[in-house]
Amino acid sequence: MIGLISATSAGAAARDRLAAAWPERTRVYDGPVGDAVRAAFAQCEQLVCFLATGAVVRLVAPLLGDKASDPGVVCVDEGGRFAVSLVGGHGGGANELADEVGELLGAEPVVTTATDAVGVPGLDTLGFPVEGDVAGVTRALLDGAPVALKTEVSWPLPPLRVTTEGTYSIRVTDRAATPADREVLLRPPSLVVGVGASKGAPVDEVLELVEGALREAGLSARSVAELATVDAKAGEPGIVEAAERLGVPLVTYPAEELAAVDVPNPSDAPLAAVGTPSVAEAAALVRGGELLVPKRKSAATVAMATCAVVRRPARGRLAVVGLGPGARDLLTPRAKAELRRASVLVGLDQYVDQIRDLLRPGTRILESGLGAEEERARTAVTEARKGQAVALIGSGDAGVYAMASPALAEASDDIDVIGVPGVTAALAAAAILGAPLGHDHVSISLSDLHTPWEVIERRVRAAAEADIVVTFYNPRSRGRDWQLPKALAILAGHREPTTPVGVVRNASRPDESARLTTLADLDPATVDMMTVVTVGNTATRRIAGRMVTPRGYRWQAAPNSGSAAGQEGAE
Repeated sequence: MIGLISATSAGAAARDRLAAAWPERTRVYDGPVGDAVRAAFAQCEQLVCFLATGAVVRLVAPLLGDKASDPGVVCVDEGGRFAVSLVGGHGGGANELADEVGELLGAEPVVTTATDAVGVPGLDTLGFPVEGDVAGVTRALLDGAPVALKTEVSWPLPPLRVTTEGTYSIRVTDRAATPADREVLLRPPSLVVGVGASKGAPVDEVLELVEGALREAGLSARSVAELATVDAKAGEPGIVEAAERLGVPLVTYPAEELAAVDVPNPSDAPLAAVGTPSVAEAAALVRGGELLVPKRKSAATVAMATCAVVRRPARGRLAVVGLGPGARDLLTPRAKAELRRASVLVGLDQYVDQIRDLLRPGTRILESGLGAEEERARTAVTEARKGQAVALIGSGDAGVYAMASPALAEASDDIDVIGVPGVTAALAAAAILGAPLGHDHVSISLSDLHTPWEVIERRVRAAAEADIVVTFYNPRSRGRDWQLPKALAILAGHREPTTPVGVVRNASRPDESARLTTLADLDPATVDMMTVVTVGNTATRRIAGRMVTPRGYRWQAAPNSGSAAGQEGAE
């Protein structure tokens, strides 16, 4: 919960905007400011104070404990110009909250945490438990001193300015180890503990078994990602509470799925009880991995619990990111986050240039020129299979005439794939033209480099006969100058010569240009590969200089029923 505190009417207005935007996340604290801050500090994970930073410093100073438990505190000035991350930048999430508040209120986020200021990810913000000399190693990263990365367990990480050797080190491990001097241990969530239990098994017996198995195998409990068991034991109190005490989720699987897992130590007892010859080993192995601790029973006189431990394979991460049509303000926050998370960036050289300044120091960039789409897709998947966090970029939306299709055709289920949508060229052009896509519409690429013209022509005819608004991508190049006239002629066989046509070049970019013409007057020679051509349907109209396609066909059915205004249907 985020506590909201203000002292003036201007602050209260901004406070209320946050409360209205985040009704489930926020709570307004009224009354004397000092009492409000103290109450919110004790009751909330984060605070947004619409007060001067000096006032907030004096109010929260006596309340501070340590950065691991203090709430994050953000200050917003009376003019709503700045959102200052004051306390708990990392541990309390104040840095991210300052960004969110700034975006919502139109304020500039102010973050002074050293790592954030220079674009180096904080070691305590990677989502892993961290041990050791965090301050010293972080300072070395900031100073550019050599920091060695030692990966005993491969796991996708954001870019870190690391080397193979150095006085300082970062070790990625799930082993039960003590950090050396000038060393940080990162604990990846690499271990899965399968658990079986008889009805009524005490939680202490389950916990002692699990912790003992990890300890004897030399493994860290901080790398346990989950407890796993059979569906029939999803509500078994001893297992449920053990997961809660360990701070990990409990994942369950159907008995028939576990019965299909090949295990070294099957047994008739669980087969009779829950329908699978193995619970602990099968639940740990069902998603693959290396069996580190075979099934073992608890040490109780009458053992009521079993467990097994598996190191699951590291899964690389491939984010397929749409950059939008080119304007920075049309690049989504999610896309920016994925670009900063990736340790490897793969993309067309000109697209890389668009977002190079958003990348963290240390990001490895693999760029290539036009015509190498399939090679880029293979490269991105290959890097992800090595356990890297990879971003594969494309313009517009990466799933529309871009990199998602070749990448997903190359990828299998051994990596995690995340799609990040982007604003397409068709949508950017439509916003410039007015509302040409108000009813059914289709996008068709006129490039026959990958698709036979016969197929393209069949699709254009289908759109023409169905009276669908058409947006043409890749309409004309030096070597392909006849396809657009042919496509327009097909549409002209089903639409009036006066049908509105919108032509937008370099939508959303500095040299953007747009014009409205008609199907009869469009000169294909004025169109190139940087242009999007949108041809209206029989209902599309030119209204006040804008291209508008109504949401229904009542304009056509009742042309004398009044003006276009008011004809829009209900949601």
